[in-house]
Amino acid sequence: QVQFVESGGGLVQPGGSLRLSCAASGIIFSRYHMGWYRQAPGKQRELVASISSGGSPSYADSVKGRFTISRDSAKNTMYLQMNSLRPEDTAVYYCHAQELERYWGQGTQVTVSS
Repeated sequence: QVQFVESGGGLVQPGGSLRLSCAASGIIFSRYHMGWYRQAPGKQRELVASISSGGSPSYADSVKGRFTISRDSAKNTMYLQMNSLRPEDTAVYYCHAQELERYWGQGTQVTVSS
């Protein structure tokens, strides 16, 4: 049974930080290209950051220099460290995994507001 459990979302003030986690089970985690997407109300889902099976990261221009994606194959977990958060980062953040199949997590809400 494939499962992704996301955690770490919440309410934070502008300029603050959050760390999202995505714990995977039921897949050979090390083989999968992993990523974080987000979807704000009324907007399309967009790619925030991704990390290859070999650990190479890639970022959307809007988060470069503020967000860091990482993975720990020993824990079957992917992370997204988000610093200098802005109100426009408010969205539901989704974990994504792809090899031959694609999987999505259930999403975790991130709200940046004073």
